[in-house]
Amino acid sequence: MSERKIIIFDTTLRDGEQSPGASLNTEEKLVIAKQLEVLGVDVIEAGFAAASPGDLDAISKVAQEVKKPVIASLARAVKGDIEAAAKALENAERKRIHTFIATSPIHVEKKLKMSYDAVIDAAVDAVKLARNYAEDVEFSAEDATRSDWDYLCKIFEKVIDAGASTINVPDTVGYTTPQEYYDLIAYLMNNIPNIDKAVVSVHCHNDLGMAVANSLSAVLAGANQVECTINGLGERAGNAALEEISMALKTRADFYKGCKTGINTQEIYRASRLVSKLTGIRVQRNKAIVGKNAFAHEAGIHQDGVIKEKRTYEIMKPEDIGIDTNKLVLGKHSGKHGLEERLRELGYNLSKEQIGVIFEEFKKLADKKKEIYDEDLRALIEDQFKLTPQVYELVSLQVVAGNAASPTATMKLVKNGEEFEDAALGDGPVDATFKALERITYVKGKLMNYDIQALTEGKDAVGEVSVKVYFADLDKAILGRGTSTDVIEASAKAYLDAINKALMLM
Repeated sequence: MSERKIIIFDTTLRDGEQSPGASLNTEEKLVIAKQLEVLGVDVIEAGFAAASPGDLDAISKVAQEVKKPVIASLARAVKGDIEAAAKALENAERKRIHTFIATSPIHVEKKLKMSYDAVIDAAVDAVKLARNYAEDVEFSAEDATRSDWDYLCKIFEKVIDAGASTINVPDTVGYTTPQEYYDLIAYLMNNIPNIDKAVVSVHCHNDLGMAVANSLSAVLAGANQVECTINGLGERAGNAALEEISMALKTRADFYKGCKTGINTQEIYRASRLVSKLTGIRVQRNKAIVGKNAFAHEAGIHQDGVIKEKRTYEIMKPEDIGIDTNKLVLGKHSGKHGLEERLRELGYNLSKEQIGVIFEEFKKLADKKKEIYDEDLRALIEDQFKLTPQVYELVSLQVVAGNAASPTATMKLVKNGEEFEDAALGDGPVDATFKALERITYVKGKLMNYDIQALTEGKDAVGEVSVKVYFADLDKAILGRGTSTDVIEASAKAYLDAINKALMLM
């Protein structure tokens, strides 16, 4: 059976970021891009350069620092967008301009209000212009699955002649079905005369829950590039999930006729957790591949089978995606060398100074918890080495609460070596904590969302708090995160994280 390489085009930083509430800053995008590079994706769509100066800057930073994958920027089929993409990608070692225009009747006639010939002309002109800045140009026919198939053949033939090296057939609104999509891709493969000069790509949305199935069906029909996101993030119901695409092709290589990706699957779990952490969007427990229940067995019959032979109920190994089945790692008697070795096994390459900081925090945590799990260590690192500059840092927090006392929070923060202390009353201990933070920092926000999740098991579990805070002075909602075995402290860290981010923008 001959092998066929399937190009993985990751659009977490562009389409994934368009998920409501998932906005990322430049540093967060860069961290995710570096993990995507380690993961082994072939193309990173780093953003939409014309969307905002921040997006252009983020794409430029990714292009400067991430060298192995192709770095792409999205651009409408208009001159300004393409020039912005070209500017953002100036320093990319390998670059791609990804331009698009809609082709379905409802978009052409109702949204664009153009003739079909004018749409083709705009697409051809866009590709020709993009080729002045990059040899690698991708063209997408937006809403392709609701477009006339012969019209698609015509526009794709023209843009390939104009220099497009990849043509994308997106299911923009998640409308198609696996058999219909297979037939469409096969039709295009057989009816575009110059199709051999371009890679056929697919980009599926999950509105009817078929994004992954449709993508895999397209691969069977001959598509050689799949556009997807970590955790299936994206507009509305999301995109095809990278982890599901790559593991399906790996696990069922027999069925998918030797189709292979370059994904290092052992980095999947880490990438999933990183994206979840930075976007604040939780992975559902029963999510395929990376959900908490993906390798869990509760039914007695299943447990009995797994004990006797794992393959009875597990078609993949947890280790295949980077989950260590041995969760118990270290305790309060562990030394720095043991901690350093375990962190290295988890994929963290930290400096001696960083190891020293983590070791001190590890000892503090070990005094609170009998057992330290991998998730505790990951939370510790993510909490210590924040991506947002810390204007204020939490020094101490004392909260008094109960049914016979008004909840009171007394807090001490440090800024540029100077300590500030104040107290506040609130409707509850968390509210009092947030009010104390606002009194000290003179930054007032409106809490829009508060979410808490246990990262590990047991009564002494590490809790992670995510908050979304609206700051009227910025007219912007900002996400903040914090972790601790104490949920009030985690809440304080999360709200302070949002305030620090706000202060950096003021």
